[in-house]
Amino acid sequence: MRSAASPGNFTTPLLRYSPKARNSRISAPRRLPQVSALEVEDLRITYGEIEAVRGISFSAQAGEVTSIVGPNGAGKTSTLEACTGIRPVTTGVIRVLGLPPGERSARVGTMLQSGGLYPTSRPLEWLTHLAKLYPDGRDPRELLELVGISPDSRTTTRRMSGGEQQRLKFAAALLPRPDLLFLDEPTAGMDPQARRNLIEVIGELRSAGVAVVLTTHLLADIEELADKIIVLRRGEIERVGTLAELRGESSSLSFDSVPDLDVAEIIRRLPVGYDVVETHAGSYVVEGEPSPSVLATITSWLAEHDVATTGIRVGRLSLEELIIGEES
Repeated sequence: MRSAASPGNFTTPLLRYSPKARNSRISAPRRLPQVSALEVEDLRITYGEIEAVRGISFSAQAGEVTSIVGPNGAGKTSTLEACTGIRPVTTGVIRVLGLPPGERSARVGTMLQSGGLYPTSRPLEWLTHLAKLYPDGRDPRELLELVGISPDSRTTTRRMSGGEQQRLKFAAALLPRPDLLFLDEPTAGMDPQARRNLIEVIGELRSAGVAVVLTTHLLADIEELADKIIVLRRGEIERVGTLAELRGESSSLSFDSVPDLDVAEIIRRLPVGYDVVETHAGSYVVEGEPSPSVLATITSWLAEHDVATTGIRVGRLSLEELIIGEES
């Protein structure tokens, strides 16, 4: 068993720089795009008879974090893979820094959730090999230090923890000094300090003018980073806006009770246009203006059926409810 001081372990602490020092290590993009960094128009992706992405259009701007969110199967990964050029498009147009995907690869960084590591290489060996693809790339040692991995580590990538592998893939995505950065579940498997360090670096990249496109299931990452949120559901865009805009436009009444209530019967008691959704077992959202009469209808129905509630809330939808609230 290796000791704590063994060069095969990741003992380098995550670095804490002053704002001035951090800014000196994350330079601005070489040429800020005059158009949207990413433009997607009427994108459709099908797998046989299954239409995973159904004619979506959106853009991502320099100096912003655009977060694509939604439940499993919403089309997030298919969209991201099409934008990076690794998945073919059925129909539609994608422009990456003004050109089709893949033609600006020297200015685009990509971090996918799975794959991408050579299992028997050591971190510095792997980054040094990749750096040869970018004539103006960043120093691999500097990037390893930035993400808290010792450049002298002897551990092969296949023996790294999931969080360590994520940190290494993030470093690789920064090699080209990207103008546009794609991140798929970047903080998955990271310990709290590693996650905090990565969140800070992403924020500084945004401040330096990099366009960041982020997909993640971690709601805290979205709340901390996203300038614009695109909510996908069943391959279609359901909502677009800032977190404040999305929550502000969605006042609601929610309550907790026993699972599998007869929501159809509750809906029949409510005014036309209202809906009741069980977002997960025992948690319900009433979609529509939460007026006093609607609140009275809900509480009356629960009392008539001798069903207890552990909490009734009136206010804006949470981010979780915005993302999964209408999923049946």
